[in-house]
Amino acid sequence: MRVVFMGSSDASAVTLRALLRAPQVNVVGVVTQPDRPSGRRQRFTPCPCKAFAVERQVEPIITPEKVNAPEVLEQLEQLKPDVIVVVAFGQFLGRRLLALPPHGCINGHFSLLPKYRGAAPVQAAIASGDEVTGVTVMQMAEGMDDGDILLKAIEPICSDDTAVTLMERLAILSAVTIVKALRLMIAGTLPREPQDHSQATYAPKMRKADGQIDWSFPARLIERCTRAFEPWPGAFTFLPVRIDKTGAPERIKILQAEMVSNEEVPGFEQAAPGTVCLLSPTGPVVATGNGLLRLTALQPDGSRRMDGKSFLNGHPMEPGDRFCSVPL
Repeated sequence: MRVVFMGSSDASAVTLRALLRAPQVNVVGVVTQPDRPSGRRQRFTPCPCKAFAVERQVEPIITPEKVNAPEVLEQLEQLKPDVIVVVAFGQFLGRRLLALPPHGCINGHFSLLPKYRGAAPVQAAIASGDEVTGVTVMQMAEGMDDGDILLKAIEPICSDDTAVTLMERLAILSAVTIVKALRLMIAGTLPREPQDHSQATYAPKMRKADGQIDWSFPARLIERCTRAFEPWPGAFTFLPVRIDKTGAPERIKILQAEMVSNEEVPGFEQAAPGTVCLLSPTGPVVATGNGLLRLTALQPDGSRRMDGKSFLNGHPMEPGDRFCSVPL
């Protein structure tokens, strides 16, 4: 089976590796995002998928700004793919492109569709407190992740999972499931089931502002967000009691937090959300809209990651100090 692969991320590279190893699959081309400026010096850098394709000497590698452009479609037609496989590519595929190969385009999506259509399903699953998630291989259509379901695979969410750790496992699961789908496609036994659109939920692309902690939220939700938003946009707050050289409240990333028993701080309910109620040996204990949260790993802007004890050594605090959601 002749396959063109489209992807850009680390997860995409995992699937490409699996396709290159799969019997009966011939990867006849790779489509990735163009090189982008990266790092302090803004040097043009290939995406992880392109870097892997170059390393494995896959040809051709096509890097279009607009994948639906006529000249790109002509290049793809010349490759004569039986199917196009898409994982975390980052561009919408138009009607002509979707219909180009005989078996259409299939996508590995990191949720159990129709739940969490959109760009951030992994973050949404962790932040929502789901116990399981998974991957869905679907037949791509013109809508947002609304094509027919071909295969699904389930993955549990661990209590300490971050978006990074869960994404790593889902990338492997997606690659395995896509290869299985191609085997069934070749055999003519690949199942197909329309989605129940009435059950659809959405996880839109994340913005930097989404990481700002609202201390009036319950402690359990804030703890989940610290894991869901790693590494980007990161869960962050502000410390107005320390003023940096620009005269602004200091921005602090909360990298790790844990729930605290209410019995540890009697009377904490009287404290406003965001108030430091206790300075424990492993980090400040903060009141939320419902419950207490111990901040065990933090990172001030321009500094390194540090545990709660080291943070308190460099940022002396007292009970009654208050983190705030919005700079004052």
